[in-house]
Amino acid sequence: VQLQASGGGLVQPGGSLRLSCATSGITVDDYAISWFRQAPGKERAAVSCVKGDDGSPYYVDSVKGRFTISRDNAKNTVYLQMNSLKPEDTAVYYCAAGPLVVRNTRGYHYWGQGTQVTVSS
Repeated sequence: VQLQASGGGLVQPGGSLRLSCATSGITVDDYAISWFRQAPGKERAAVSCVKGDDGSPYYVDSVKGRFTISRDNAKNTVYLQMNSLKPEDTAVYYCAAGPLVVRNTRGYHYWGQGTQVTVSS
């Protein structure tokens, strides 16, 4: 099983990025696929998740209305569209796959390698 996160970069405040989590060895609609982020000196924290069976999206309050998670079953890929980015969104973003929608990192079996998002003017 492999998860490959990509799409990070440097963007100005108010800008947008789209992260991709390309998977192999799993079927994305069999797993909850989540995005986590980890800022320097902070713990890794959940950002958003798409539920396996019905594709329901979940977001933490700090990104609601700005981030959108989506899934392409044919490509086994999950996306995170991030709009209206703020400096506090700066972090390494990771995707992860697990059986349930949970915020705890221990609930996930598989992890991608992370992609850096920097929001700065």
